Amino acid sequence: MNIHEYQAKDIFRRYGIPVPPGDVATTPDEAERIARAYGTGVVVKAQVYAGGRGKAGGVKLARTPADARAAALQIIGMQIKGLTVPKVLVTPAADIASEAYAGIIVDRGSKRAVFMVSPAGGIDIEEVAATMPEKIMRLPVDPRYGLLPFEATRLGFFLYKNPKLARDAAKIMRQMWQAFVGSGGSLAEINPLAVTTGGDLLALDAKMVIDDNELDRRPDIAALRDETAENPSELAARRANLTFIKLDGNVGCVVNGAGLAMATMDLVKYYGGEPANFLDIGGSSNPEKVVNALKIITRDPNVKAILFNIFGGITRTDDVANGIVAATRDAPLDVPMVIRLTGTNEEIAVQILQQHGFSAMTDMDDAVQKAVRLATGGKAA
Repeated sequence: MNIHEYQAKDIFRRYGIPVPPGDVATTPDEAERIARAYGTGVVVKAQVYAGGRGKAGGVKLARTPADARAAALQIIGMQIKGLTVPKVLVTPAADIASEAYAGIIVDRGSKRAVFMVSPAGGIDIEEVAATMPEKIMRLPVDPRYGLLPFEATRLGFFLYKNPKLARDAAKIMRQMWQAFVGSGGSLAEINPLAVTTGGDLLALDAKMVIDDNELDRRPDIAALRDETAENPSELAARRANLTFIKLDGNVGCVVNGAGLAMATMDLVKYYGGEPANFLDIGGSSNPEKVVNALKIITRDPNVKAILFNIFGGITRTDDVANGIVAATRDAPLDVPMVIRLTGTNEEIAVQILQQHGFSAMTDMDDAVQKAVRLATGGKAA
């Protein structure tokens, strides 16, 4: 689950990380009022679940309250990576002497959370990794002990030669670790971690992603979810208990099981196509899931062909077939559909589909190739 910058900063403050004050505005008038209350220059920052806000024009320096109003007028309602900005964070501007990066991410390779720090802050960490890898320090954290004091000190001295700044940074690293674990995070970032001209360390930006599996036992964190800022298709999928991630291709995929879904997308690319989504209906035999899956996929104008790839173990293929029939009866498809069904109740599923004018394949490679041809304007063959 993504949360907004101002929410991540609230969490950081709770754990003692030095974060500048800030208030959220949903109108230009509110932004002007907040800036006037601070009585100093402010930064007006788009609050939206997307990276690259600064490059997109979603972060602006405002030296006067009138400037803050003008900046909010430009930012509120703008589109950043397809998402509309509904509100802005207004926070006092800081005089920055230097910028560093600090982040924690779960690393599947080491099966641990890994700290990454770099004295080259203020830019994308991916860019630093590509152009200046020697300026990144990675430190896997043993989950049994957490971030130990000597490890935090190593991170601090990698960032700063000044002993005071290094100690202050080490303290922030330990607080950041506590915030990460205490909130059920899968990612936490401060970029930039800034040294002000007065010699203080400040977390001028904050980003957190929460592991969805943590939400049931953290209702206070779950309450931070902003559904208005989410992709509508992904929101509909979550409400329908489907696992869905929108991609940029044109082959809509409906699959049961995450492993098979990944293999299907790989095969689509292998045969020259591009998957439009990851969609896993899971092991349930509920036809309603199939109906909801088709509704979600057909909302995407980029989808030129739909591929069902169902391997029936726990999932009954006849229930999937009934879901296909029900969905297409209520809303006939405007794009071709390829169906591959094999496994539990396969014979019954094929009969159901044939009775309603559909055909089913059993070979996965053949089905994927057919879907790719159809999506790229070729014939079914």
